[in-house]
Parts: sequence; structure tokens; C-alpha cells
Amino acid sequence: MYFIYLFSCCLLPTWVRFAPTAGYSLGSCVAHGSLNYTNRLKVLCYSEQLRLVPSNIPPNVTVLDISDNLISRIQLENFRNLTNLRVLNVSHNLISRVAEGAFKHLVNLQELNMARNKLSVLSENIFEGLGNLTVLQLGDNNIKSVESTAFRFLLSIRFVNLTTNELQHLNKVRPILKFPHLQQLHVGNNSLFTFQTEDLSDFPLALKVLDLSWNPLTKLNVTTDILPKLESLDLSYSGTNGSVEWYIRDGFLLRDVKKLSLNGTNISEEVLFSVLQCLNSSLEVLTMSNLKHLKVKAFLKLTCQMLPVLRVFNLQGNSLGSLGDGLKPCSLLRDLDLSRNKLVQLADFVFKNMSQLHALNLSYNQLNAVPVAVRIITSLETLDLSYNSISELKSSDFAKMTMLKELYLVNNLIRDINGSAFQDLINLRSLRLGKNHIWMITYPMFLSLRKLVVLDLKSNQLSSLKNGTFQNLNSLKLLNLVDNQVSEIEEGAFQGLLNLTTLLLGSNKITGDILRTATLFDNFISYESTAKLKSPPFSLLKSLKTLSLNSQGHEGLLNLPSNFLEGLDSLIELHAGRLNINFLHPQTFNYTPKLSFLDISRNAIGNLTPQLFQPIPNLTEFILTQGRLQTLDFLIHANLTQVKILRAKGNELTVITESLIRSLPSVKYMDLRENSFSCDCDNSWFLKWALHDTYAQVIYMNTYLCKYPPNLRGMKLIDFKMDSCSVDLEFICFISSTTLVALTLLASFFYRFLRWQVVYAYYLFLAFLYDNRKKRRRPVQQYQYDAFVSYNTHDELWVLRELLPNLEQVQGWRLCLHHRDFEAGKPIIDNIVDSIYNSRKTICLISRHYLESEWCSREIQVASFRLFDEQKDVLFLVFLEDIPACQLSPYHRMRKLVKKRTYLKWPGHREETRMFWHKLNIALQTRGEADEENPLLSGLDTQD
Repeated sequence: MYFIYLFSCCLLPTWVRFAPTAGYSLGSCVAHGSLNYTNRLKVLCYSEQLRLVPSNIPPNVTVLDISDNLISRIQLENFRNLTNLRVLNVSHNLISRVAEGAFKHLVNLQELNMARNKLSVLSENIFEGLGNLTVLQLGDNNIKSVESTAFRFLLSIRFVNLTTNELQHLNKVRPILKFPHLQQLHVGNNSLFTFQTEDLSDFPLALKVLDLSWNPLTKLNVTTDILPKLESLDLSYSGTNGSVEWYIRDGFLLRDVKKLSLNGTNISEEVLFSVLQCLNSSLEVLTMSNLKHLKVKAFLKLTCQMLPVLRVFNLQGNSLGSLGDGLKPCSLLRDLDLSRNKLVQLADFVFKNMSQLHALNLSYNQLNAVPVAVRIITSLETLDLSYNSISELKSSDFAKMTMLKELYLVNNLIRDINGSAFQDLINLRSLRLGKNHIWMITYPMFLSLRKLVVLDLKSNQLSSLKNGTFQNLNSLKLLNLVDNQVSEIEEGAFQGLLNLTTLLLGSNKITGDILRTATLFDNFISYESTAKLKSPPFSLLKSLKTLSLNSQGHEGLLNLPSNFLEGLDSLIELHAGRLNINFLHPQTFNYTPKLSFLDISRNAIGNLTPQLFQPIPNLTEFILTQGRLQTLDFLIHANLTQVKILRAKGNELTVITESLIRSLPSVKYMDLRENSFSCDCDNSWFLKWALHDTYAQVIYMNTYLCKYPPNLRGMKLIDFKMDSCSVDLEFICFISSTTLVALTLLASFFYRFLRWQVVYAYYLFLAFLYDNRKKRRRPVQQYQYDAFVSYNTHDELWVLRELLPNLEQVQGWRLCLHHRDFEAGKPIIDNIVDSIYNSRKTICLISRHYLESEWCSREIQVASFRLFDEQKDVLFLVFLEDIPACQLSPYHRMRKLVKKRTYLKWPGHREETRMFWHKLNIALQTRGEADEENPLLSGLDTQD
């Protein structure tokens, strides 16, 4: 018993600890990562119209983004439990107040973004606890006042952004400048009128980047050596009407400045030269865009002469019509930006000395041809001539530019292209020719571009693709032909594209009849059935990785042939939305074993089979939005064990089963919005899984609404009360174990004290059933024997020597003996029952051996039941020896309780045997009526 109790106690915790496959939901937030890994969990709650900081954020989150909401204040308890948080973004809200100490528990926070709010004051203890903070974003607020001790907790700060506030004096941020790790300070677009180093600090600072742009500065004085490590200084759009008073006592004070931005600065030539002269030994990057009040062309030459180490020169937006020889001294330039000017033509020698120039940007000008000056820059790697008026490409335009890797000719007037124009571009990786007027590409157009990886021809006027057009582009991975007028594709047009991974041919005029080797969206492809095609369109594109078929014109694709994707052995991504298909053949994906992304959204598909997806076990993202699916149970046997993202928004789903969830062991994100959920116990397991566990996430769970039953329509699924559905495992286990123990105790008790009574009751019941069956089968009783003799084999000698001779031979009675009259092969219990009921009387020969016999006990039990049932004197006992009453079991005393008179005892003396046999003969002669009494037996041999 102790063992059973111990076993039940050990088993109970196992039942109670049962938990389903992991899953969790954060309402309006989306989590990236698992709750099981403290250094990876990211929670995104942006753009959800939240008015309060969510309270259900997991405590081990490391990145929290609640930006772009309607939060107006941060409470003391909002981040109390988020001690692992490293990045917090609360930008673009309405926060005007932060409770003091609200961040004190964020001891591991490294980045805090509070930009674009309505803060006006930085209070004394606002940053308490942020000793590990390195980045602080406070731009686009209304900060006017900063308490002197507000920054005292920021011991590790490296980056501070106070851009676009209402600060009027830099002494407001002076306390933060003393921290030894501060490297970047951005205070642009405030109301600062002066910048004087003597007012900021008495000792050198660690600042490397200082942004003072967009301030109405009137005075800028650098008189003390507090910026020895400054590398970047931004003064763009500062000052008003050229009234800035500049004073740099010694160029040595800015000795490490490598980057200077003076975009849009209203500065005189004299002051500009003075500033540049102070920086002449270190300045490498100079940005001077949009200098509308300065004659840029006039000081170009002098600038390059003054800055011998200049490497990057940005001159965009200065209305330059020509350059003359102003850039001639800039021989060490690596990057030159002349975009957004008014250049019509360039002198042939303008870039003559720039032997180290790698990038040249001439976009957004008025050039009508590729400048001859460009050809001589043999070191050029990137050339941008986009948004000009170039109408023709000549064979000599890019001659000898063998180092060129990127060429941009977007949005010009080019109609014809000659393959010879690119013949020297043997190292070209990217060629952008989009938004021109190209109407034909002839072979051999790209003969020398064997290293080309990206070819962009979108938004042109191409009407046909000829055989061999792209034959030599063996390295090409992306080909963009979107938004042309392609209506004909010759067989072999894409021959040779052995490494092509992305082919875009959307928004053309391609139909199913001409489709051979194209991937298309927004075209006019359609098929009448799913029957196999004789010539599958993609059979040659073995390396294609991305295929887009979305949004076909007219009535849509209608049907997808079963071998439509044949040949796409390397396909990874398939977009097949808005095709107006309602069926997918089970063999559709047999040809795409590497498929990992599948989008079949916005189709009228109502039923899918598991066999359809079994050939694509590597699928990781599956999109099924806005269809007509009523169940996702087809996924149970689809073998999609790698799916991490499942989107089934806007279907007709009512129930999500446990089997479905368990068939997707890798799923991390599920989007099931806008479905017809049933608020009943069928969804209770899904609801528990979605709300409480820790691996997968049902995103936007708080927006799921009930549609069934009608009385709960419109209620949120998360508000459904699951109390009536839940099974209290602890209670059930308690009841089960208690019942088991009780039954074990009872069984032990009955076995020890009431074993024979139970056995007696069992056989009594069997006899009852047998008797009823006999009565139905044989209404009129016909007896085969006068008496059935029940005895033990140890008493068999007495039966043969005494009983048989006297009753059968002398008296002529017909007796039934088990060793003689039982039917061979018949079950013993059936022989006993049949013999008793086929005899008028039953004689039980009682001895000590008889009482110990199991079969003898069964015989007397059956006879006793007959006695009770027929209410006749059909049973009498013969005691062959004296047996004390204490040794008689209860069922052996049954005859005494019913009729105490009818029993005989074998006499001990020989002379008394004649009376014994006479009494036994008289007993056999009686008919056994219920009220009958035998006077010869009455009062004799009774035993109370």
C-alpha cells in the first residue's frame, strides 16, 4: 500500500507539469526572439495608437520600441521590471512629462530615444539609474530648460542629440561635456546665438563630432584648446545674413578636424578662406552645397590649393554652369559630387589631374552627352550620369574605363544602345539604364560584360526580347525589365543566364502563349486548366531564386499548370498572389525543393491538401492572407516543420486545433487577424497557448474578434472566459489517486475478510442470469435426474460403496455424479449449473475436504440460489462427519437460515444406517413445495 501511495504522489507532479508547445501573445506588440533567451528578445509596439506604455512586456526584453504612438507621459512603474533592457525607443509620441526615477531600474540600458516628443524641461532626476547609457536621443522636442544636475547619472554617455529644440545657451548642456566618454554632441536647429569655447569648459573635451547646424549664430569663437580630438564640425545653414563673427585664434586649436560641413552657410569669401586656412593641414572632407550667396566657381581653385589632403569634395546644388580649370589642383580627390547643378558641358581637361578619383556624381544636371572629360579618368569606379539629357551612347564614351564597376544612366533620353559603348567595361558590376526610351536590344549587346551582376532596364519601351540577347551575361544575378511593353519573347532569349537569381518582368504585355522563360507580375498570363505544359516556361532557369507572378491582367491566371514551375530547382521565393486561382494541383511544387518563401494570398482557394506541400519541407514563410480557407488542418500532415512565419489573415477560420499547432514546431509568428473565430471551448487550447507560453507568438491577438456564437459576436477572443472549458488537472489527479488508494484498501479488506462472500455473490449472480435464461428457453421443467450429488473426491469412496448401492440399486433413484455424468469438453461451471437444474434435488455431502474445495463451494452456491429462486425444498445437506459451527463459512449455513430442519448426519453406528437411508429416501420423494414439511425429518438433526 505504501508503494502505491508513493507511486501516485510521484506521478501527480508529472501530470501537473504538462505544458503545450510554446506560444505567447503581447497584444498590440510583436516580439522578435524567444522569452527563453534574455539577450535576443526584441518587442516592437510602434504605430499602434497606444496611449499608455504596455504593461505586459516580458521582463527579459532587451529591445523595446513603443514609438509613433499617443503616449503622453511616462509613469514611475512603466519600466520597473525591465532590468535587461538595452535599447528603448519612445520617440514620436506626445510625452511631455517623465516621472523622476522612471528609468532608475534600467541599469543595463545603453540607448534611449525620446526624440519627437513634447518635452520642455529635463528635470533633476530624469536620468537616474542610467549609468550605462551611451546614446541619448532628445531631438525634436521643446526643451528650453535643463536642470544643472540632469545629466549627472550619465557616466558612460558617448552620443547626445539635442537637435531641434529651443535651447538658447550652450551652458545648459555644459555639465554633460565633462564626461570623458562623450564623443558626439548634436545641438543643431536650436536658438543658439553664440559658440565660445571659453564658456564651455576649462579642460580638454573628448568630443569628436560637433553639430551646430541650423542655428542663428552671430558669434563663433575658438580661443581655447578644449577640442583637441574634434574630427567633424557641422556648421551648415548657420548664421543670418552673413553676420556671423568668426574668430579662430589658432588653427592648431582645430588641428584634428577632418570633416567640415558648410552647406547653405551665409558666409563671405574672406571668412571662408580664413576658416579653410586654419584647417588646411587636416581637412579631408569638405561639403559646400547650396551656397547661394557665394560665387563658388571663383574660389574652387584656391580651395584645392589651400587643402592639400582633401579627399572628398561635395559641391551639389550650387548652380554651377561650368567648372573651367577650378578643380585642376584637386589632384588627390577620391570622391567628387557635382550633382544638382546646371552643368551643360564640361571642358575636356577639367578632370585631367585627378588620377585617384574613384567616384564622380554628375546627376541632375543638363548634360546632353557623356562628357569627354570623363574618359580620361581611368581610375573611376563609380559614375553617375542619371537625370540628364543624354540621348545617345557612343562607342568611345566609356573607352579605357576598365576600372569602372558601377554606371548609372537612369532617366535620360537614350533610345538606342550600341554594344560597342560598353566594350571596355570589363569589370562593370552594375549597369542602370532605367527610365529611358530604349526600344530594342540587339545581339551582341553585352558581349564584354561578363562580370555584370545587376542589369536594370525598367521603364523603357522594349517590345521584344530576341534569342541570345543576354547570352554572355554569365555572372548576372538580377535582371529588371519591369514596366516595358514586352509582348514577344523568343525562345533562347534568356540563354546563358546561368547564375540569374532574380528576374523581374512585371507590368508588360506578356501572355501565356508567348511565355517561355520569364517571371511576371501584372501581365496578361492565363491558362485554361492545370494540365501539364509541353514546354514549361522556366525549364532553363536552373539558378533562378525569385519568381513573382502577382496580379495578372484581365481575369487573372485562372489556373496554374501542374508543371508550370518545372526547371526551377534553385527557386527560393515565389510570389503568386492575386492570380484568381481556386485550385492548386498536388504536383505544383514537385519541382521547387528549395522553396523557403511562398505567397499565395488574395486567391479564391478554399481547400488545400497536405500532399501539395510535402515536396517543399524547407518552407520558412507561408502567406495565405485573404483567401477562403475555413481551416488550416491541411498543414497537420504537410510536413512543414521549418515554417517560422505563418500569415493567414482575412480568411474564414473558426477553430485552431492543438494538432495544427503541434505540426508547426518551428513557428515563431502567426498572423490570424480578420477571421471568423468561434468563442467556445474548441478554441480554449489555442487561446491558452497564444497567451501564456514562450516561443511562438500570435501577433495582434487583442484584435481577434468572435463571430460565433451569435450572442458573443464582436467580443474579443482574449476576453472569452475559459473557466467552463478548463480541466483542473491537479483536482483530477487528486481524485484519481485518492480513488486508487481507496479501491486498493477496499480490495485488500474484502480479500482478507469477505473474500468468500464476494465469490458467493458473484456466482449467485451468474446463477440468477442462467436461471432466467433457462426459464425463457424451457417454461415446463423436465428433470433428467432425481438428485445431483455434490461431494469432494476424498469422499468418492463413500459415494460408491454406500450412496449408490442404497439409492440407485435398492431404491431405484437416478443420481447425477460429476465423475460419471458431466459432459466431456463442456466448461465445468456450465456442467455444474446444468446438472443442478436438471435434477429435482441437490444432495450436498459435507465434510472438511468439501469445505476446502473451490468447486464444491460453487456447486452449493448454485444450489442455494436455486433454493432462493424457486422457493422449494430442493436442497438438503448430509454431514459425513462432525464439523464445528465455527468452521462453517456463511454460505454453508444458508440452508440453516432458510429451512433448519432438512439436513442429515451419517450415523456413527452401523445399526442406525437403516434409519438414515429411510429418511434420505423420504426426502427424495417429497415434491419440494414451499410450505411442505416432512414429519420424518422434522425436528431431527437440527443445528442452530
